Amino acid sequence: MGIADQFKDKAQELADQAKRQKAGGKRDEARERSSDRPGRASDQARDRRPGARDRAQDAADRTRERSER
Repeated sequence: MGIADQFKDKAQELADQAKRQKAGGKRDEARERSSDRPGRASDQARDRRPGARDRAQDAADRTRERSER
């Protein structure tokens, strides 16, 4: 397995992890919404999501750049 393949695998792993966190965030959001004031959980979830998504996208971009070299 070459380095490019390893980066692709890692990028896919991070993307899958981000999807799981996003799905988990939705469950947490519903749980928090039922026990907290309305809107607060969705604000918190919205703040969390971009970070994971951005990290996954950055990893994919780095992988793409390295594979093009």
